[in-house]
Amino acid sequence: MTERHALVMLREDRSGGLEWFIDKYTAYVAAIVWNILGRTMTAQDVEEVTSDVFVALWQNRDRARPGRVKGYLGQIARTRAINRLRQADADLELEEDVLALPGTDPEALAVGRERDEQVRAAVQSMDEPDREIFVRHYYYCQTAQQIAGLLHMTPAAVRQRLKRGRDRLREALTEGGSKDDRAVQ
Repeated sequence: MTERHALVMLREDRSGGLEWFIDKYTAYVAAIVWNILGRTMTAQDVEEVTSDVFVALWQNRDRARPGRVKGYLGQIARTRAINRLRQADADLELEEDVLALPGTDPEALAVGRERDEQVRAAVQSMDEPDREIFVRHYYYCQTAQQIAGLLHMTPAAVRQRLKRGRDRLREALTEGGSKDDRAVQ
């Protein structure tokens, strides 16, 4: 079965659609949730948030787009995991604490989408390994320690590249007409 076919089944509330996404993306979603919650929450909390992600997919099945479901699930997973931390009054690392979650106002959503596109383009223009470090840290929620091990760098070097990258990103977005610095703080 293809993702497109599973999405059609999901939207039509037919058996097998949601199960296909659960089978295909549970490990991916659980890894994102674990990277955010693993140090502060129990395995049961991680499992519960992971399940909540798929419930949210089912509840918002009309929003999911073919070819973009993995990213959509990742976004839901990060948001749900961060919200769980906030509910537990856990301390977030600085970079994770400043993630702006969009509201329901259509104008705010449009501005958020535009800002997301600007950030995506700016990150894509980064040289390696900076781009990979950014993606791993902000998209996969990996720590500087984890990234350092994978890229054979020191954690201090990873943190320094993240800081310089944020500075360049902030500069690019400010020059590009975006006055909303919260996207890169």
